[in-house]
Amino acid sequence: MPRAVVCRALGPPEALRLEEFSSSPPAPGQVRIAVRAAGINFPDILMAAGEYQLKPELPFTPGMEAAGDVIEIGEGVQSVAVGDRVMVKMRHGAYASEVVVAPAQLTPLPSTFDYAEGATFLAAHGTAHHALVDRGQLKSSEVLLVHGAGGGVGLAAVEIGKLLGATVIAAASSEEKLSVAKAKGADHLVLYAREPFRDAVKRITEGRGADVVFDPVGGEIFENSLRCIAWGARLLVIGFTGGIGVARTNLLLIKGAAVLGVRAGEAARRDPALGEARLNALLAWAEEGKVRPNISHRLPLADYAAAMRLLIERKAIGRVALMMG
Repeated sequence: MPRAVVCRALGPPEALRLEEFSSSPPAPGQVRIAVRAAGINFPDILMAAGEYQLKPELPFTPGMEAAGDVIEIGEGVQSVAVGDRVMVKMRHGAYASEVVVAPAQLTPLPSTFDYAEGATFLAAHGTAHHALVDRGQLKSSEVLLVHGAGGGVGLAAVEIGKLLGATVIAAASSEEKLSVAKAKGADHLVLYAREPFRDAVKRITEGRGADVVFDPVGGEIFENSLRCIAWGARLLVIGFTGGIGVARTNLLLIKGAAVLGVRAGEAARRDPALGEARLNALLAWAEEGKVRPNISHRLPLADYAAAMRLLIERKAIGRVALMMG
């Protein structure tokens, strides 16, 4: 029987349970997928704890993205066929060995990717693309500062920033994470514990500062970023794993800077054309071998709590995938 991770009471990953469920045939206009891998994202952890903006009715299964094979199609479905290898976009429900979804939630798996890479691609790289292209409007002549550059979305920002022609400064908490960021194309590496990053950015840019700041961390990281920005800088708020940051409006005024919130999924829901353009760009880069998720851990579905803990404790470098085999 298929299995799924189920949240019946809000709390830490250890409060979730692995349960069996009965398969159900797809209704007209639906598709049944045998999931081969699911990606772990920080919003999954927040959602299970009741701390995310989306609060599904209990019980629910966490998980925003997966990859697998089409095994059954409902009446009227013509856009996919049994046997297709696909990536699956969900708001929740991906931590399962089988899902039933609408065809609009499916994207062909790039020929260059395995299932785990497909299951860890769209959320992080989609967020980074939306942040840098749509919100930050990063130019090839500019300097991009990426915080949390060893995380999944941070490494995606390093990769995409280089593709856009920017000079990329990667900041992270360990030499191992910075090594991966360098392999993804980072021009300059900043270890938080070695030197205050705002001093490092000023040194690297000869006092000019960063044009775009990509910040999935928040807290003091965000506040100190205001002190190493160039005129007209854009500070992209991706997340707040390090706490809620406070913007000093005098620093924003002096630098003519802007703080921009980034919600890639919501932006695509409100403007489907924007989401389609983003997806097409990412798929083209993937087929050309220019982007690829860095997966530091592949764990079996039964180890979902340990997998989620890797993100909470910042032990992952890039992405973590749950494997259904």
